[in-house]
Amino acid sequence: MQISPEHIGLLRSTWARAVPASTLASELFYGELFRRAPQTKPLFKSDLRAQGAKLMATLAFVVDHLDKPETLLPAARDLAIRHVDYGVTPEHYPAVGAALLWTFEELLGAGFGASEHDAWAKAYAALSEVMIEAAYPETA
Repeated sequence: MQISPEHIGLLRSTWARAVPASTLASELFYGELFRRAPQTKPLFKSDLRAQGAKLMATLAFVVDHLDKPETLLPAARDLAIRHVDYGVTPEHYPAVGAALLWTFEELLGAGFGASEHDAWAKAYAALSEVMIEAAYPETA
């Protein structure tokens, strides 16, 4: 997984602007995910506020380790494998990515322009590819 230094900068600056509204961000994200992929709602059996905190912590870890693939990739693979037990399928990944991008657009408005969108879309695509390959090797 290769992310350019320019994209890492955009990802980190976007994330820094989103963090102060992390509770709202997680609420927006799950609302949009359930709208796009209603079949995912039953996968979340715990409190969505706690789940939202986990989501934000995971995104923080990803952003903090974008330039450390030796740390990021094994953690992402482990996370993907754990999510199989929760009922996550490869088909869920595109909806998660779309909900994430939509969340940043809603949260940051004009501060989430084409460059930021492109950086997040490429990073999510690269990371989700690694995760899907790890969790569902038969599809790779």
